[in-house]
Amino acid sequence: MTSPPLAAASAASNDSEPIEAPRLPWQAEVGTLLTQAASLCVEQGIDVDNFMKAAWTAYVESRPGMREHLEELQLIDQLDEIRKAGRMGEA
Repeated sequence: MTSPPLAAASAASNDSEPIEAPRLPWQAEVGTLLTQAASLCVEQGIDVDNFMKAAWTAYVESRPGMREHLEELQLIDQLDEIRKAGRMGEA
């Protein structure tokens, strides 16, 4: 005779859906993926500047509207600097 916990476990193993391993917290998962990416870049002889540029580009591209938002912030900063230098009046 099968005990109830064992019976439940064997019934669960007969389901068509596989049991998934628990996911790592996002920080650990991101850390693992970045470590793998960095190792691959080192193996391929890619310098740190190109690695950082590729990582930043991937991050910005994954967030819709972020590139435009950053460009707008940069433009606002440039206009403020021009105004402070007295090369453009304020409205």
